Amino acid sequence: MTAYDIFLAPFADYGFMRRALVACLCLGLGAGPIGVFLMLRRMSLMGDAMSHAVLPGAAIGYLVAGSLSLTAMGIGGLIAGLSVALLSGIVSRTTALQEDASFASFYLASLALGVLIVSLRGSNIDLLHVLFGTVLAIDAPSLLQIGAITSVTLVVLAAIYRPLVAECFDPGFLKAVGGRGPVYHVLFLLLVVLNLVASFQALGTLMAVGLMMLPAVIAQLWSRRLPSMMAIAVISATFSGYLGLVASYHLELASGPTIIMTAAAIYVLSILLAPAGLARRLFPRPRLSG
Repeated sequence: MTAYDIFLAPFADYGFMRRALVACLCLGLGAGPIGVFLMLRRMSLMGDAMSHAVLPGAAIGYLVAGSLSLTAMGIGGLIAGLSVALLSGIVSRTTALQEDASFASFYLASLALGVLIVSLRGSNIDLLHVLFGTVLAIDAPSLLQIGAITSVTLVVLAAIYRPLVAECFDPGFLKAVGGRGPVYHVLFLLLVVLNLVASFQALGTLMAVGLMMLPAVIAQLWSRRLPSMMAIAVISATFSGYLGLVASYHLELASGPTIIMTAAAIYVLSILLAPAGLARRLFPRPRLSG
C-alpha cells in the first residue's frame, strides 16, 4: 500500500469522505479560535456544559425533522443553549450561586431531558446519532450551513476581537473606558452556541466541544501569543479531523470518536514535547550567571 492509498485515496474515491474533510476544516476554522477565548476567559468547562445544554433543543429538532437535519437541530439547539445561558446568568445574579454552579445545574437537567426526549420518541440508534453524530453522513446542504456558521464566526470575531481581548486580560480597563462588556459577552456566548450547533452532525452533542477545547489547550502548550495560539488551534483541529478520518477509514472505526482521540493524542504529545509542557521541566533553559 502506497502513501497515496493511505492518505489521499479515501478522499479522491469517495464524496462522503471529501464532505467530511471539508466539514472538519470548517469546524477547525470556527471552533479553534472560540476555544482559545473560552480557555483564556476560564470558561473551558462552561463550553462543555453548553454542549450538553443544547441537547433538548437538538433532540426535539431531530425528532420533528425525522433525520439529522442541521437546520432543525440547529434551531432547537440554539434556542435551548441561549435559554440555558440566560437562565444561568439570571440565577447567578439573583441568588448566592456562582455562574459555574448554575450552569452545571442547568446543563445536567438539560442533558437528562434531552436523553429522555429521544428515548421516548426515538430508538437507541436515534439516541446514538444525536449523542455521537455521524460525520460521514454530512450532505451538501448541511455542509453549506456549517460553512455559513464558520464565516459568521470569523466575521464577528474580527469585529469584536479587541474588546474580547481586553475583557480576557483586563476587564476593569474595558469597564473604565466605557466598553460594553455584557454585550460582547452575550455575542461571544452566541458564537459558542453556533459552533456547537455546527458540530452536531459531525461529532454529536457529547463530543461537539472536542474540536473546540482540545486544540485550544494544545495551542497554549506551544505558544503564549494570542494570534499564534489561534493559528495553532486551527491547524491542530484541522489536522486532527484529517488524520482521524484517515484512521477511521482504514481501521474501520467510528469517525467522530476517532477524530477526538486523534486530538487527544496530539495533546499528549504536546504535554511531552511542547515548550510549556514536561520538556520545560526535563530540559530547563540555562540561566544567566553573575
